[in-house]
Amino acid sequence: MNSNRRTFGARASLAVGSMLMVGVLAACTTPAEPTGPVDLTVTVWTANEDHLALFEEIADAYVAEHGDAVSSVTFEPIPFDSYTSTLTTRVAGNDSPDLAWVLESSAPEFLESGALAPLTETLEATEGYDFDDLSPSALALWSADSELYAYPFSTAPQITLVNNDLFTKAGLPTPREMYDAGNWNWQSVAEASATITAKTGAPGYQVYPVSWQYLSIVWNSFGAQPWSDDYTTCEFDSPEMIEAFEYVHKSVYATDSFPEPGSNYDFFTGQIALLTTGISQAAKLDGSFEWDALPLPAGPDGQANIIGQAGIGALSSGKNVTQATEFLAYFTNPENAAKLSQFFPAPRTSLVTAEKLADVNTTLSEEQLQQIVVDTVGDAKTFPAHPNFAAISNALTPKLDAFWSADADVPSVLAGVCSAIDPLLER
Repeated sequence: MNSNRRTFGARASLAVGSMLMVGVLAACTTPAEPTGPVDLTVTVWTANEDHLALFEEIADAYVAEHGDAVSSVTFEPIPFDSYTSTLTTRVAGNDSPDLAWVLESSAPEFLESGALAPLTETLEATEGYDFDDLSPSALALWSADSELYAYPFSTAPQITLVNNDLFTKAGLPTPREMYDAGNWNWQSVAEASATITAKTGAPGYQVYPVSWQYLSIVWNSFGAQPWSDDYTTCEFDSPEMIEAFEYVHKSVYATDSFPEPGSNYDFFTGQIALLTTGISQAAKLDGSFEWDALPLPAGPDGQANIIGQAGIGALSSGKNVTQATEFLAYFTNPENAAKLSQFFPAPRTSLVTAEKLADVNTTLSEEQLQQIVVDTVGDAKTFPAHPNFAAISNALTPKLDAFWSADADVPSVLAGVCSAIDPLLER
C-alpha cells in the first residue's frame, strides 16, 4: 500500500447528534426573545472575500429596511474541516449562533435533534417570497413532515471537467464526441484514461476531493447506495456496490487508469485529463488549455446525477429565532437568491435556466450549462447523509482504508464495513 496515500475522509471526533440534543435541551431554559433591535450572527465556512462582501451587502440592505428589528448581522467564518464540530460545541455550550450553514451530510442529524427552527410558515407569509418556486427535490433533504427546516442555499451539480488537449495528444476522440456518440460512461472513461496515461504520462481521471462519500459519483450509476432509504440497513455489501468498488479498484491497480489517492495532480494547470468536481470550480479555468464540461459518466444503471448541497437554517437554541427566520426569508428571497447564484446555484426553478445561469456564470456556455445543470438537477441525488453520520463515518473510514491496496479483497472489505456500522445504523 502507498504509505503516502490519503484515507477516506476525516475521522469525526464528536457525536454530533448528541451534542445538538444537549444544546436543544439547554435552549429550553433560554429567556424569552428580546423585542428590540438585535444583533444576529451567522456561522459560515467560507472566508472568500467576494462571498462575504455579497452577504454583507444583503445584510446591510436588510438592516436599513428593518432597523427596528435587527441592528446588525455578523457573518462568522469557521474553517470547513472543523466547522460542524465547532458549531455543535457552541450549541451544546449555550453559545449558539442565530443562523448557521449546515453540511448535507449532517442534515438528518440537525433535523432529528430539533436543532433547527421551522421555516415554512415564515417563508410562505413573506410578501414576494414565492415559496412554490423552490424545487421540491432540492428541499427534500432539509424537510420533515412537510416542514422546511433549512433553505438549501447551494445546490451545485457535480460535473466532469475535461482537458481536451490531452485527449488529442493521445489520439483519442474528445469526451464531447464520446458524449454525442452515446459512449460517455465509466467504462469508456477508464479505457481512455489508461490510454492517456500510457501515451502522455499524465493521469487520465481523478476524483476530487478524495473521501469515501465522493465515490457515490461512481456507485450511484451502478445502482448502489450505502444504506437503505430508512437509514437502518447497511448496503455496502450489496452486489451493486461490490461491482462499483471493483471497477474503481481495477482502474487504480490493474489498468493504471486512475491515480492512487494521495497523488498530487492539478487539473487546472493541465496535469490531468479529467476531473469530477463541483460546478463552482470551473471558475478556476484560465484558458491555458482547451477544456470542456460534461455531466457525470453513465454506469450500468444509467445516468446518475449528484448535487452537493448546503443549507442555511435558524438555530432553535438561538436567542433571536423570530428575527433570524425573518432575516433568512429576506436573504433567500428571489432577488437575493439571484445575486447569490453567481457563487451558489439556487434551488429556485425560475433561476435554473441556461440563459439566467449564463448571466452570472461567465466561464461556461449556455449549452454547457443546459447539459450539466438544467438537464441534471431535477433528478439528482445528494451525497450520502445519515442521522448518525459522524459516528458512522468514524467507524467505516478505517475499514475502507483497506480498500486502497493492490491485493485488497473488495467483497471482504465491504463486508467489514457493514460489520462496523451495523450497530450504528440500528441505534
